[in-house]
Amino acid sequence: MAKKVTFGISQKLLLTLLAVALVPLLVIWFFSYQSITNLTTEKVNQELTAINQTLIAQVDDWVDLNQRMLLQNASLDSIQSMEASRQNPTLQTVTKYYDWAYLAFTTDPKGNNIGRSDGKKTKYYGDRAYFKQVVEGQQFGKQLLIGKTSGKPAMVLSTGIFNQAGQLKGVLAQAMTLTELSGKIVSNRIGQTGFTFLVDEKDEVIAHPDAEMTKSRVNLSKNQAVQALKQGNAAVIYDDMNGEKIVAVGQKTAQGWTMVSQQNYAEAYQLIKAENQKALSILIATLIVVCLIAVFVARSLTAPIRDLTEIADKYSQGQLDLKITGLDRNDEIGQLSQAIERLGTSIRMAISRLQKKK
Repeated sequence: MAKKVTFGISQKLLLTLLAVALVPLLVIWFFSYQSITNLTTEKVNQELTAINQTLIAQVDDWVDLNQRMLLQNASLDSIQSMEASRQNPTLQTVTKYYDWAYLAFTTDPKGNNIGRSDGKKTKYYGDRAYFKQVVEGQQFGKQLLIGKTSGKPAMVLSTGIFNQAGQLKGVLAQAMTLTELSGKIVSNRIGQTGFTFLVDEKDEVIAHPDAEMTKSRVNLSKNQAVQALKQGNAAVIYDDMNGEKIVAVGQKTAQGWTMVSQQNYAEAYQLIKAENQKALSILIATLIVVCLIAVFVARSLTAPIRDLTEIADKYSQGQLDLKITGLDRNDEIGQLSQAIERLGTSIRMAISRLQKKK
């Protein structure tokens, strides 16, 4: 009987203390988790976006530099002459002072090669995209390809050569390696797992840490970050082919290329993991402390109740000369002790009266 009472009180007390201590902590943890998650997501997106914007600015500036150089050279008298003997020295100056330029050349309005910086035999370029773009009215033409000599991605930029009346006299083009440009992108590391890659308007790789993907101009149109940007979402979280969770941010360059910076979710959101571990440690520590307090308090409450229960039981068996503890307590236990003492006194008086009547 006594054991059953002790277990019931201890259990209720333990549950009460756990509820009082843990419920507020769980509520605080929930709102803290939501806040930390939102702040971390914003921070991660801002960091990846900042990296993207820096690299995009470098790409745009690099392309702009070369476009301005083409415009400047296209206005020179030597290029305007449309004579190979006068154009070639100027074209050779381009490849001399621009390390990434390996060929500068001109064509007539039909695509027939006139001047070349490398002194090689002239070719027909009328079927090239960068030529057609200028002939069709665009200020600049461009085409990404794999260099036949280097086997690496290269880009050809072009612009028109116009006379004073604004009529097209020919096209000036420059073929460039992307080694310097891609090096800035590939060398950019984000933590231990993050990196950046660049694809063109056809989603074919321009620069990627995986050299083979860059060399083969792999098409990444199925990459979820690239797809998300097309759908209007700059930031996205997805699982890659290896089942790893990735957070990525994609943005467009002035040329319509896509720059993507990505990082493993676990590394990017490690702050949340650390905070969750901290919160879990606090919850476990609180649980242990509450249990210890509950056991201590339960024992301090149930011990005197158990003693009083035994006394009441002995009273029922006729044992009336018993010492009652807790009479000096100023709580419910003290009141119960006093009540049981009065009960014992009443029983003794009643027995005494019965004995006198006999």
